[in-house]
Amino acid sequence: MKRRSFIQKTALSTGAFTVGSSLMQANTIYSPKNSYNFNLKYAPHIGMFKNLAGDNPIDQINFMADQGFKAFEDNGMMKRDVALQEKMGETLAKRGMTMGVFVVDKGGNMENTLAAGKQEHLDIFLNGCRKAVDTAKRVNAKWMTVVPGGYERNLPIGIQNANVIEALRRGAEILEPHGLTMVLEPLSDSPDLHLQTSEQTYLICKGVNSPSCKILYDIYHMQKNEGHLIHNMNLTWDEIAYIQIGDNPGRNEPTTGEINYRNVFKWIHKKGFDGVLGMEHGNSKDGKEGEQAVINAYKHEDDFL
Repeated sequence: MKRRSFIQKTALSTGAFTVGSSLMQANTIYSPKNSYNFNLKYAPHIGMFKNLAGDNPIDQINFMADQGFKAFEDNGMMKRDVALQEKMGETLAKRGMTMGVFVVDKGGNMENTLAAGKQEHLDIFLNGCRKAVDTAKRVNAKWMTVVPGGYERNLPIGIQNANVIEALRRGAEILEPHGLTMVLEPLSDSPDLHLQTSEQTYLICKGVNSPSCKILYDIYHMQKNEGHLIHNMNLTWDEIAYIQIGDNPGRNEPTTGEINYRNVFKWIHKKGFDGVLGMEHGNSKDGKEGEQAVINAYKHEDDFL
């Protein structure tokens, strides 16, 4: 499942949803006694529990909090109505949940490529960063996902990396005064994507040399592209600011594929990671049963102490 599919499914389907029906729930601070106390900040997304919680985004966030989830992420946040963004931010604050990443609108992916070194691509990226600042303020976000785009095949890889570094430095100048961090995500979606490995992403972050440019280590993508998950996370740890989850094959919840998530989570916990682990994956089963299976899988894999 590609990122664009996540954004379309979680953002466009709820973009026009009214929030009035959830005002009373959103204005109440409560922590159910039966909620699970997770060791790490796993972050579900809109649509993951729609059968159990209903279609309303505010109801879904409250349901996540009721289950014990301490964070939330929303790739398509920038595409949502401003009023809904504000209400989501208020609800997260009242439920004590950390806002995870959203994707910088037109900030990269395959819509433009920063590796080309072209002004028009840089302008698109920087405009996305400026808009992202406003969105981040509404929802109290700290991190936003950036993918530098595709290869520029007629340029040497070193020149492409330098072009990406220069563009990201410009983006960091916009974000750094606001305490915001763009997290660069190497992907496995296409061989045409410029950013493919944690090693390359580490090099670029060192080149940018800013607290506003760090690594988003997506375990699903990196299992496909390079493997040796714990080894490579350890090598690049000082630049990792955000982690995402998905089992392989299938890109569904932990326990459905080949990754030993209990060991990975245990290692991350031992490293003292207090950031967000985004649940950027699908559900292996449909309906309420499938949604409960996701919750149960996280409880099972989180039981590492």
